[in-house]
Amino acid sequence: MNSNYALHEMLEVHEMAAFKTVCMTKSKTMQALVTDPELKQILQQDVQISEQQLQALGGVLSKATI
Repeated sequence: MNSNYALHEMLEVHEMAAFKTVCMTKSKTMQALVTDPELKQILQQDVQISEQQLQALGGVLSKATI
């Protein structure tokens, strides 16, 4: 099923995906730098959640028609 979105809506979703990608990259990078195990675990959880969210945003983008 295709969803019709306005151009500005698609741009917003794309912008959220780009921002989420930057955040996930930072969390992955920081994992290598931190020594606290609890903080490493928090960063790992953030990466996992971010991957799920990016897949969901990608699904919205792939099904959308303008």
